[in-house]
Amino acid sequence: MGSAFAEHSKSFRRRAPRCCQQGLGKMINAMVTGRLKALRRTKLYDLFAAAPLIAWYGYCAAQMLPQLAQQIALLKLFVRTDPSMLPATLVFRTVSEVSTLAFLVLLVVMFTVRHIPQRATLGFRPRFAAVVGTFLSVGFLLLPQQELSYALYLVSLLLVIGGTVFAICALLVLGRSISLLPEARRLVTRGPYALVRHPLYLGEMIAVAGVALQYRSAGALLLLGLVWAFLLWRMKYEEHVLFQSFPEYGDYTARTARLVPGVY
Repeated sequence: MGSAFAEHSKSFRRRAPRCCQQGLGKMINAMVTGRLKALRRTKLYDLFAAAPLIAWYGYCAAQMLPQLAQQIALLKLFVRTDPSMLPATLVFRTVSEVSTLAFLVLLVVMFTVRHIPQRATLGFRPRFAAVVGTFLSVGFLLLPQQELSYALYLVSLLLVIGGTVFAICALLVLGRSISLLPEARRLVTRGPYALVRHPLYLGEMIAVAGVALQYRSAGALLLLGLVWAFLLWRMKYEEHVLFQSFPEYGDYTARTARLVPGVY
């Protein structure tokens, strides 16, 4: 009976008009497309999309723990024995790593609980700018660190601390609206976002400048310029999708600077 049904089905397809077959194909394609669009609007899909980032930031945070534990133990030793001999660079370096660890943990949390996007920018270039702008700073690890004077090393640590703490403040306000790709989730205009449109990137740019100073070389300067350039590129794509999603975004951009109030 199964073979008879198969033969009947083949006979029907041979007799069916081509327009019917094409119409059936279009209907199936529309159904599949609709199902995929519905899936992309679910939290499960968004969590799956964020999983590589969550894993990466979690891995980076875990890698920091052993060295940070050693530094904290050394700090305690100085405090117990002779606090007057405690090096300021050790204190600031520990604060720098604690703030970086807090930033990474906060990223893991926010990417896990973030809102579902209302709109996303399509195309290769926005995605390319976002991914490269996010991970390009890892290239500093490939460069040899330079011996710095006490003053320069202290300046670099203060830049890292200041930039990271400012980025943490921005991330706490941005909260569940965080994205790596240019996406519109919620429009945030309070806190540091009332001062500039991209405080999270501003904090990252300051922190990366502090890191680049520790690798003081032509290669580090070039890499710093590339990181900043890609971050500026990301900002333009993100602003484009926010303009499309929120009518009030135009008024917001009219009263706030992109990065530096009164300058840019």
